[in-house]
Amino acid sequence: QVQLVESGGGLVQAGGSLRLSCAASGRTFSTYPMGWFRQAPGKEREFVAGISWNGGSYSTDYVDSVKGRFTISRDNAKKTVYLQMNSLKPEDTAVYYCAASMSKGGPRGPYDYWGQGTQVTVSS
Repeated sequence: QVQLVESGGGLVQAGGSLRLSCAASGRTFSTYPMGWFRQAPGKEREFVAGISWNGGSYSTDYVDSVKGRFTISRDNAKKTVYLQMNSLKPEDTAVYYCAASMSKGGPRGPYDYWGQGTQVTVSS
């Protein structure tokens, strides 16, 4: 079992920044993918960013709408994955979920475990 706890959400003005953190416990592995998803009201959950081990280094992937603004990273010693969000826009408003994979896939998963989510609200 893997437990994921997100933190760092909040209210920010457009153009501002937030850093989300996801602390993992239980059965986690440094070479397995970790990711962030988000769900806005009335919309389906969507992939935001992922990071996975490709045998020599970490690979990352992002949804097009956040490329150049968001950065995913991980600290394996702390079992924590981060999502640095810059130049935030009102359309980034959503509940953000951390996810962990127990299969050695790519940054987009598939993902097996989910956190409880943290709210990010960007005001215009």
